[in-house]
Amino acid sequence: MKRRKEHAEDVLPGEAGGWALGSLGAAANTVTVLRRTAWALLVAGPVLAGWALVSQPAVTAPAAPVRQEQPAAGQSAAGPGGFAELFVSAYLTAGEGTEESLAPFLPNARDVSLTADPGVQRAQEVAAVRVRPVSPGYWSVTVAARVTPAGPADEKKEPEPDQVGAGAGPVLRYFQVPVRTSTGGALAAAALPAEVGTPLSGEAPVLAYGQSVPVRSSDPAGQTLTGFFAAYLAGSGELDRYLSPGTALAAVSPAPYTQVAVDRLAEVGTNDPGNTGPQSDGARRQLLVDITASDTGGQKRPLTYAITITARDGRWEIASVEGAPVLSNELAGAKTKETAQ
Repeated sequence: MKRRKEHAEDVLPGEAGGWALGSLGAAANTVTVLRRTAWALLVAGPVLAGWALVSQPAVTAPAAPVRQEQPAAGQSAAGPGGFAELFVSAYLTAGEGTEESLAPFLPNARDVSLTADPGVQRAQEVAAVRVRPVSPGYWSVTVAARVTPAGPADEKKEPEPDQVGAGAGPVLRYFQVPVRTSTGGALAAAALPAEVGTPLSGEAPVLAYGQSVPVRSSDPAGQTLTGFFAAYLAGSGELDRYLSPGTALAAVSPAPYTQVAVDRLAEVGTNDPGNTGPQSDGARRQLLVDITASDTGGQKRPLTYAITITARDGRWEIASVEGAPVLSNELAGAKTKETAQ
């Protein structure tokens, strides 16, 4: 009896505290597994956290809105001028029931009520002739429009002499458009166009050239100019042979004329530009050249070019075709600057 009691004390009960337990060896194994699992989770924690950070999608910054470049205040910007041209063209064509066609230009177009029939007239040609700044971002644009009736019969019929200017044929009219810019550079008309009178002509600019004289056949510069314009406007000969090294210029193509004659010549700084032979290499002359060009129908048209020529290897070459003649005040300003330096 004593031996059987001691053996019973060595065996653990089947349940303790609600947990099913086995032998002491099984409990030890369970503790070991739990301990190893805890260490594995402890070691893997930083790795899993780093992987979570790396795997997160990158935050993309929102795209910046596209902004229209806003013209600087005080400039005669092409933006307001072109905008006003389109507005006047749409305005002249619009009529009753088509007021919404003005909405792209006039924000309050829904409040506009037109009574004329739509399409009874149209603008054949429109051009901004003056862009005057009123305040920063606000301009007054004067637009010239050649307005003509839009009827098919009116397009083919020539107006009577006493009807010109009375609305029967194309008439040149002028409209003043207030154009403003808003946030982002978008342009809008502040009101409907106002029809105005013909703008006053400006004073004739004073050019910096001396007296204009006929070109002599013996003038070396005249010979260069004659060959150059024949190649440039009439497609006769090679253009490059008349150009200075480094001057890039392409002939007018297709050639609009068949013959070109160099008539008169004026030069900055002298009243006698003729018969001036080549000087040392690099010498420059600023010329104003009057030519007569003839087309295939024999019609002649006068043209004027501002040309700079340079001397090289005993002959004159075309250095550049200038965008505009030299004004006397520009020449005076350049001389004053050189003196100051």
